[in-house]
Amino acid sequence: MTRRPLRSLRPEGFRPLADINVTPLVDVMLVLLVVFMVTAPMLAAGLKVNLPRADTARALPPRAPPIVVTVTRDGGLSVDGATVGRDALVATLGSRLAGDGERVVHIRGDRDAPYGEIVSVIDLLAAGGISRLALVSRPHGPAAAAGPPAAAGTVP
Repeated sequence: MTRRPLRSLRPEGFRPLADINVTPLVDVMLVLLVVFMVTAPMLAAGLKVNLPRADTARALPPRAPPIVVTVTRDGGLSVDGATVGRDALVATLGSRLAGDGERVVHIRGDRDAPYGEIVSVIDLLAAGGISRLALVSRPHGPAAAAGPPAAAGTVP
C-alpha cells in the first residue's frame, strides 16, 4: 500500500476560503435579541419584593413643606406670599431654612416675567449658599387647573 502525500501539504492545495459563515453570527444575534426582550420589561416595571419586617424600624419623619419664592411680572419678589426686597431675600430664606439642608426652595416665575429676572434670583440664592432649588411650572391641558403646580427639578 502506497501512501499518498496529504493534499494540504502541497502549495497548490491551499486555497483561501472566500465565503463567510454567517450562521454563527445569526445565532448569536438571535440569542442576544431574546435576552434583551426578556430583560427589558423587568427593567421598566421593577420587581415585586416581599420585604421583611423589623421590630426596630421607624418611619421617616415627613418632609417639611417647601419655601416658595415668587417672581412677579414686574420683577417683584415674595416669600410664601409675603413681599420681600431683593436685598433681604437671602436673609429671609436663611432664617426660614434655619440650617435645614434638606428643605427645598421652589421658585415660581410669572410666565411674563423676563427670563433674566428669574435667573438672577437663582444666582442670588446660589451665591447665598441656598442650593436646593426647584423651578415650578404647570402642566399643559385641562388637568392644569385642577392640580397643584409641579416642581420641574431640583438643582443639586
